[in-house]
Amino acid sequence: MSIVEEVIIIGSGPAGYTAGLYAGRSMLKPKMFAGFASGGQLMLTSDIENFPGYPEGIGGPEMMMELRKQASRFGCKIIDKNVDSIDTRSHPFKVKVGKDSFLTKSIIITTGAEAIWLDAENEEKHKGQGISTCATCDGAFFKDKEVIVVGGGDSAMEEATFLTRFCSKVTIVNRREELRASQIMADRARDNSKIAWKLNKVVKGWVGEQGNFQGVILTDTQTNDEELFKCDGAFIAIGHKPMTNFLNSQIDLDVHGYIVHKENTMTNVGGIFAAGDVVDARYRQAITAAGMGCMAAIDAEKWLEKN
Repeated sequence: MSIVEEVIIIGSGPAGYTAGLYAGRSMLKPKMFAGFASGGQLMLTSDIENFPGYPEGIGGPEMMMELRKQASRFGCKIIDKNVDSIDTRSHPFKVKVGKDSFLTKSIIITTGAEAIWLDAENEEKHKGQGISTCATCDGAFFKDKEVIVVGGGDSAMEEATFLTRFCSKVTIVNRREELRASQIMADRARDNSKIAWKLNKVVKGWVGEQGNFQGVILTDTQTNDEELFKCDGAFIAIGHKPMTNFLNSQIDLDVHGYIVHKENTMTNVGGIFAAGDVVDARYRQAITAAGMGCMAAIDAEKWLEKN
């Protein structure tokens, strides 16, 4: 544990790999703990069409492997393990990985946020192949198709309204009659002629074999009656959960658990930076995460020069 790293990157995905690429090119010899599920949310995305430089589109896993390769090329050492905790009480910081501890002058956190799934029957087999958690990412694949959006909050209304640009029909499924959404968002959805409603319904399970999504089984929350509702795709919009548990209250978070930037990409702890979906509850795009990963690496480099 006597070796002190210049920078340790916790997490991977577009933010982490881009931070690794920039830190590597700055000769910081970054060490990255990419996590057991390295690559982040994009590993669940079958096609990416909105990342510049890929006119024909690219698969999410393929893009992550290319970013990983690029970061490695410039000296980023990538280890597919989870970080259990960090200790910011003294400097250099301590990063705990299983039984091992690592010392580092700076940390870049890019652990992302995971979409909250329903865990309904047959969900695993349809993730990224019929069921999505990002309308901006995947809506265009459902042109002239019928889809459902599960959720009753602002994000569900926003996703449903956005999907009407492509889809012939969007049905919002919510477990109760009332919506959690703000009045303006709910009214916007209600006023849209392409949006239909299935209220007082919950998803029991998904129908179809892998690669052949066919619909959903809905249970009525008042009568327990079940119905098969056929559709071409589904979008789950019940929220995201930033992956910040390992921080143990040492870094300032907002009320939803997202890391708060204090100065540029630096957190309330000098020398600890954050980028990507672990910070960003608004955009949640690969391109914005990559851009923020670049910013965090540059900020870390500048901080290390002075400290």
